[in-house]
Amino acid sequence: MQLGINLGYWGAGMDADNLAVAQEADRLGYAVCWAAEAYGSDAATVLTWVAAQTERIDVGSAIFQIPARQPAMTAMTAATLDSLSKGRFRLGLGVSGPQVSEGWYGVKFDKPLARTREYVEIVRKAMTRERLSYEGQHWTLPLPGGPGKPIKLTVHPQREHIPLYIAAIGPKNLEQTGEIADGALLIFPSADHLEDTAIRHLRAGREKAGKTLDGFDVCPTLPLALGDDKDVTTLADTFRPYTALYVGGMGSRKQNFYNQLAQRMGYEAEAAEIQDKYLSGDKQGAGAAVPHDLIDRTTLLGSVDRIADRMKAYAAAGVTTLTLAPAGFTLDERLAALRAGTEALERAGLA
Repeated sequence: MQLGINLGYWGAGMDADNLAVAQEADRLGYAVCWAAEAYGSDAATVLTWVAAQTERIDVGSAIFQIPARQPAMTAMTAATLDSLSKGRFRLGLGVSGPQVSEGWYGVKFDKPLARTREYVEIVRKAMTRERLSYEGQHWTLPLPGGPGKPIKLTVHPQREHIPLYIAAIGPKNLEQTGEIADGALLIFPSADHLEDTAIRHLRAGREKAGKTLDGFDVCPTLPLALGDDKDVTTLADTFRPYTALYVGGMGSRKQNFYNQLAQRMGYEAEAAEIQDKYLSGDKQGAGAAVPHDLIDRTTLLGSVDRIADRMKAYAAAGVTTLTLAPAGFTLDERLAALRAGTEALERAGLA
C-alpha cells in the first residue's frame, strides 16, 4: 500500500505551509500529492506550483469539477500538467454537488452518471491526439451545422495514458467508476464497512468491463492526528466540525451524498439528527451529535502503533493508496503527522 497526501483547498491561510508539507512528502517517498477545488482556488494552478517545486511525487486533482470545464479543456490541462511535471500528473474528476454545480457554475445537476461517462470518453479521446469528434446526449463535437471541424490536441503528454480517477460515493457511481476509470477517490472510508460501501460496487464495475481490481487504485482520504492513545477522544473532537459539515451541510436535505454514506454505515438516526441541526443553523449542536465512533472509524488517530494497526485494516480491506490529510495547528505538527504516516506504514509491514 502506498501513501498519498491531500493538501485540501488553497487560500485558507496555510499556503506556504502546504508547500512545505508537499515537499516533505516528496522527500519521504509519498506517492502522490492531491489538491482540491470547490469555489475558491482552482486545483490546476496549485498543482502546477507544487510540481515545479518537487521532484518525484505525483500531483493529482482531487478533484477537477466536471461542471467547471468543458472536457476538451480538461484534456488540455491534463496533457500540459503531465508534460510540465515530466509524467507525474494524475487526473481526478468529479461532478461536485448540486449547490456548487448550479449555484456557482450555472450547470444543471442532472444525469451525473451519464455526464461523467461522456466526459471521460471525450477526455480520453482528446488525449489520444486523434481528431476529436463525438456524438452523445450531453456533448456533440463539432457542433452540427456550424463552422466547427474536428481538430486534435497539439500538446504531447509525457505519457500515452494518464491515470484517471473519479470521486465516487454512491453505489451506482462507484460501479461506473470501476468500469471506466483507473482509480476511485473515496471519502469517509471505514475499513470495517469498505467492502459493503465501496469495494463490491467497484468490483462489479470492473467485471462489467471484463477486468478485475488488479491494477485499480482504491484511494481514500483520511485525516490523521498524532497523539497519545489516551487522548483519542480529544483528537476525535477536533474533527467534529469537519464531519458535521459534510454529513449535515454538504448538500440539500434530499441530496447529501455524505449523509447517505453515513446511513449506509449504520448511522441512520445519527445522520438525520446531524443534518437537522446543521440545516437549522445549530452547527455546534450538529458537531456534538456526531458519534465518536463515526469519527474514529473514518480517521487515523493516536500513536504510531495505533495508526499502523488501522493501516493494516485498510490494506486488508482493499485500499491501495491511503491518502492522508495531516492535522495540526502548526507546520511542525503537520510535518510530524506526515512523518508518523511513513513510520506507521513501515511498522505495519506495508512499505
